[in-house]
Amino acid sequence: MADEEQSEALKEEETAELKEEQPEAQKEEESSEPKDIVTIEDAGPCKKKVTIEIVQEKIKKAIDKQYDELGKEALVPGFRKGRAPRRLLEKRFGKETTEQIKLTLLDDASKSAIEENKLQTIGEPDIDIENIELPTEGPFTFDFEVEVRPEFDLPQIEGIPVTKTKLDVTDEQIDREIEQMQRWSGVWTPREEGSVELEDQIIADAVLKTEGIEEEQKLDNVEIYVRQNGFVGAIPVEKLDELLVGAKAGETKETSVDVPETFFREEYRGKNVDIQISIKDIKWLKPAELDENFLKRYDVEDKDELREKIQDTLHSRLEGQSRTEMTEQIYEYLLDKTDFDLPMNVVAEQASSVLQRQYTNLLMRGLSREQIGEQVEQLQAGSEQQAQQQLKTFFIMDKIAEKLEIKVSDEEINGHIAQLAMQRGQRPERMREDMERNGSLAQFKLEVRQDKCIAKLLETAVITEKKPEKAKKTKKTAKKAAKKAENKVAKKSVEPEEKQS
Repeated sequence: MADEEQSEALKEEETAELKEEQPEAQKEEESSEPKDIVTIEDAGPCKKKVTIEIVQEKIKKAIDKQYDELGKEALVPGFRKGRAPRRLLEKRFGKETTEQIKLTLLDDASKSAIEENKLQTIGEPDIDIENIELPTEGPFTFDFEVEVRPEFDLPQIEGIPVTKTKLDVTDEQIDREIEQMQRWSGVWTPREEGSVELEDQIIADAVLKTEGIEEEQKLDNVEIYVRQNGFVGAIPVEKLDELLVGAKAGETKETSVDVPETFFREEYRGKNVDIQISIKDIKWLKPAELDENFLKRYDVEDKDELREKIQDTLHSRLEGQSRTEMTEQIYEYLLDKTDFDLPMNVVAEQASSVLQRQYTNLLMRGLSREQIGEQVEQLQAGSEQQAQQQLKTFFIMDKIAEKLEIKVSDEEINGHIAQLAMQRGQRPERMREDMERNGSLAQFKLEVRQDKCIAKLLETAVITEKKPEKAKKTKKTAKKAAKKAENKVAKKSVEPEEKQS
């Protein structure tokens, strides 16, 4: 019996050797790939159902290829490496090999179907791998659903009507800017008499007693700025002005703070902190004199030159404001003139991100989870509206960029990063590395491309200039609506406390 098996194994070895020596023409003939049968139909907004039938011939080729590759490396007792008979390989590795063949066929067929039918997919195909089995005979049929980019026609993008507000720099604006510059260059001066006033600085000894930590934290000669929302050490304190205004040197004030769950310092996150503030000195900000030293600091000869310099700065600022207003009008025009369905799963994911940001913001403002939960429906409505607008804007601008052949080179991206890094006092190469690491570089590229699209649209826009007028109620954007809902939640949540007090 052993002799028969050995004889059969030798025959299979000879067959394998003959296959290796087959003519190249025959190999090329066998390598020709039979085509899958692909059917595509709509499965909802921005969703396609793809059905694929892989013919038996292609399955057989995939099986043969997999076992040929396995046979070259498999070590089977009694046979040289690469010479084990197919039937033994099937017996020993059949289950794992069949699963690998199935996965390979699913992956290759789904990718080919998407590429050959030019489906602009969003995300990966939703294939139920666990419940799909490779048949022992006949064709291999499976289906999946995939979300695709929305299909729509752009409106007329040349000659978009835009109104530009004519903004002039006034003497009053220049005066306010100079006053602010004097404050920036001012000196904190001891308040010899009187009590603490809003915007003062106090020097105090503070004691922090954090929930769950036995040892108190003592802060000597800490600087505390008297503002509505201030800090004592690292602890954020709302209504700090109400606590300190009117106090005098030598007095001690106490308060208790519930630190938000999202606070950046983990040791305080979600904990109650009792704060004791012993006031030692009170200082007020004495603005700098508009003298020769002040003028030198801003590299001007006299007050007139300073005013001219400020006028130029304010004019640039107003130009930027005007550009922003016109950009908003471009977006509003495109959104109003374009109608299409959005992929619901993508909307849901985006809305979830928006809702999380709103939720975190409200926690940072001191609201409890219970207070936010009571108004969660308003937040959800605002976040979904904002998500839909963001996605709709993205798809429209993406199509405009394609139509106008607008691309962004690496040199342009590096230039924008260098400009941003200069404003923030960072090294450009370090900023780019950080953006690549945290995943924000791709979004930054999209924003740069979007700005180029807006600039191109403004070149052909029909711009009408008008004088400034009082703000009127206009159509709410999704962002404003979401913000309004967020503020409404905050207001409703704190109203009961105010009434009780």
